[in-house]
Amino acid sequence: MTFYTAIGYYGGYGYGFGLDPTIFLVLAGALLSIWASSRVQGTFRRYSGMRSMTGMTGAEAAKRLLQSQGIYDVTVRPVRGNLTDHYDPRSKTVNLSESVYHATSVAAIGVAAHECGHAMQDHEDYGPLKIRSAFVPVASLGSNLSWPLILIGLLISLTPLIQLGIWMFTLAVLFQLITLPVEFNASRRAVRLLDSQGILQGQEVEATSQVLKAAALTYVAAAAASILQLLRLVILFGGRNRDD
Repeated sequence: MTFYTAIGYYGGYGYGFGLDPTIFLVLAGALLSIWASSRVQGTFRRYSGMRSMTGMTGAEAAKRLLQSQGIYDVTVRPVRGNLTDHYDPRSKTVNLSESVYHATSVAAIGVAAHECGHAMQDHEDYGPLKIRSAFVPVASLGSNLSWPLILIGLLISLTPLIQLGIWMFTLAVLFQLITLPVEFNASRRAVRLLDSQGILQGQEVEATSQVLKAAALTYVAAAAASILQLLRLVILFGGRNRDD
């Protein structure tokens, strides 16, 4: 099978260079991801204009929350970018983007609190977080090798290689699913503590909850898109029992 034949086969799998119906699975996943990204950006912008009554910045709120839980070995620091916020368990750092670190909005405080939620999970040896951390190397391997294996398998008409690529992609999908409960738990911790510590009050708490719910949609959309892509691969290549 030549390179162009392989690409045509992958694109249509029995349909030549015509329309492959399974492409709609990929399109559905892409549209879902775009919608979720747009939703979180829009929600963040909306509540970025709502200043917290305490006047605390995202960084100040993060430090207050960590101290309230007896966590003193985690550093809060700024990072470049927009909504690039994350917690790094290796360096024990809560990394807040420029639009969160210095901002005093309920949106910024909510995002900062969410990342602190991950630090709290790490501090408590939260089971799902430990599982996700342990799964990172496996998921990374699967993500990096899946498509090369599938394409090489098509080029040389070797079905076991294609199927191995699908299994590698499955590992990446599993990582997406494992991530969901970890993110949901971090958001619940954030909202509860912001309220109990008096950092946000009344409508501010609900506003922050809306921001974090919108952010959670991006993880759900990513998982759904990956599942749809996996389903397409299984439909196209999963049932092949012979070399072409």
